[in-house]
Amino acid sequence: MILLRPMRNTEYAAYLDYFIPDYAAEISANYGLPGPASLAQAKREVAEDLPDGVDTQGQVLLCLIDASDACEKLVGYLWYKPDAEMRSVFIYDFHILASHQGRGLGKRALEVLESDLKDKGFEQIKLRVAEDNKRARHVYEVTGFRVTGVNMSKVIGQ
Repeated sequence: MILLRPMRNTEYAAYLDYFIPDYAAEISANYGLPGPASLAQAKREVAEDLPDGVDTQGQVLLCLIDASDACEKLVGYLWYKPDAEMRSVFIYDFHILASHQGRGLGKRALEVLESDLKDKGFEQIKLRVAEDNKRARHVYEVTGFRVTGVNMSKVIGQ
């Protein structure tokens, strides 16, 4: 069983230890920024989007917990922003820790999220997935997400 539990202040630093380098690598791979510049951009964006960490108004940070046996284990993270007016949420980050991948936990976590959001009156989940992230795209597609557009980028002036 997968539980979605609010992230605690004491867990936020570990989340950033995973998220910032991972996001910086995505920025570098998809936008061609060199390592130091992509790392600086990732840090800047997180500081802007989560100025108060787990207590940032309008943002939801969750820990994904595998409670299928006697001892609950952290297996991943989920960060989303709800839009009550549009009855939708936008997923900023969804990650299953590498040691827990390949066991269907991502699919189960998305099912739990969908059920929780539906109970709260939300009607749509949106997200962006990097073009080169085949594993994530597969998980989203098999859980019912569909492509609604394509992000494109071109570096100019070089």
